[in-house]
Amino acid sequence: VPVAEEERLLPLTQRWPRASKFLLSGCAATVAELATFPLDLTKTRLQMQGEAALARLGDGARESAPYRGMVRTALGIIQEEGFLKLWQGVTPAIYRHVVYSGGRMVTYEHLREVVFGKSEDEHYPLWKSVIGGMMAGVIGQFLANPTDLVKVQMQMEGKRKLEGKPLRFRGVHHAFAKILAEGGIRGLWAGWVPNIQRAALVNMGDLTTYDTVKHYLVLNTPLEDNIMTHGLSSLCSGLVASILGTPADVIKSRIMNQPRDKQGRGLLYKSSTDCLIQAVQGEGFMSLYKGFLPSWLRMTPWSMVFWLTYEKIREMSGVSPF
Repeated sequence: VPVAEEERLLPLTQRWPRASKFLLSGCAATVAELATFPLDLTKTRLQMQGEAALARLGDGARESAPYRGMVRTALGIIQEEGFLKLWQGVTPAIYRHVVYSGGRMVTYEHLREVVFGKSEDEHYPLWKSVIGGMMAGVIGQFLANPTDLVKVQMQMEGKRKLEGKPLRFRGVHHAFAKILAEGGIRGLWAGWVPNIQRAALVNMGDLTTYDTVKHYLVLNTPLEDNIMTHGLSSLCSGLVASILGTPADVIKSRIMNQPRDKQGRGLLYKSSTDCLIQAVQGEGFMSLYKGFLPSWLRMTPWSMVFWLTYEKIREMSGVSPF
């Protein structure tokens, strides 16, 4: 059989391994996103409460939003805006995760298998995994920044409606078009610096922890590469990712949601460092962990749903385990 003919007989996953992994991780991310999205919406709303910097603008901006905990915030959204509003902004979130998860998973595996190379005994040193995880996060997030920006702004739309302010967007595509019209191509990458800083930390937490814990369990304990191992590894990765990522996440949400002048420059914060300093000085260090509980409660199930789905669909598609 000629080589070309042989190649055509191979399953798609072997003919286009990277494209297949990109699609598979995109599917797993979509499942995880739909399952845990209400937690993300609640987290974003909590992070926006009590911004010290808003007091400077004065427009009643020390908003009278009561500090409601996570459950009360979620119940408040259901009572005031309706149950389905818990999924407000889920479309750009899915767009984002297909691009982001696809990008980070393909990058990480490429670095692990090709650039750094695993040793013969499957041992993969932690420092390589840390660098790989951070680079994968940076690349995946940079690609996905425009969708992330739209997601954050659309999540705050329900709140504008309640305050009697006019809505900014009719839908996802209108939001993209409007941000593009107002800020140009650069406008779509607003907040990309804190965003990739966060993604580097989160992926160092998520990919590195998952990969390290999973291979440690498989090589050093009686556990096999099965759902039990995947579950334990993803629990660890969700926790580490939340601890590393929450401060950067608070800063990212605030920078993306701040009002901007005609040139697209932020009115509250000059940079992510400025936002960090203002938050710590105005609200104390722990303000960087606002929304930690919903963030952790979201990352852990997200991580579990994502990794279990991803490992399962890889197995069903005939791709080797992660």
